[in-house]
Amino acid sequence: MSFAQGGQGGGRPQMDPAQRAARLKDQLKLTDDQVTKITAIYTADAPKMDSIRKASAGATDRTAMMTAFRSFTEAEQAKIKAVLTPEQADAFAKMPQFGRRGGQGGQGGGQGGQQR
Repeated sequence: MSFAQGGQGGGRPQMDPAQRAARLKDQLKLTDDQVTKITAIYTADAPKMDSIRKASAGATDRTAMMTAFRSFTEAEQAKIKAVLTPEQADAFAKMPQFGRRGGQGGQGGGQGGQQR
């Protein structure tokens, strides 16, 4: 399946849906039922992500590409959070790889040149 291949995007290889869910299982202490549901979310979303990656490979409008990617990841994260307990959802939101994508990025970096 193409989502496990990493494609032409360069950078790091992509994990398959089962690997992604297993990583969350370890980090969030998921139940087997939660792992099954999250694996299904990742599996269903993989073709959409592949499409965004392929479209962005030759894109000249980086802003449009980032908007599409952000919209996709926000929707995927909302689906995952719906499977989690409130405590797990809070921990999920604080995970660096998910917190950066869903919001304002490096929120602490805005005051760089204003030292006294």
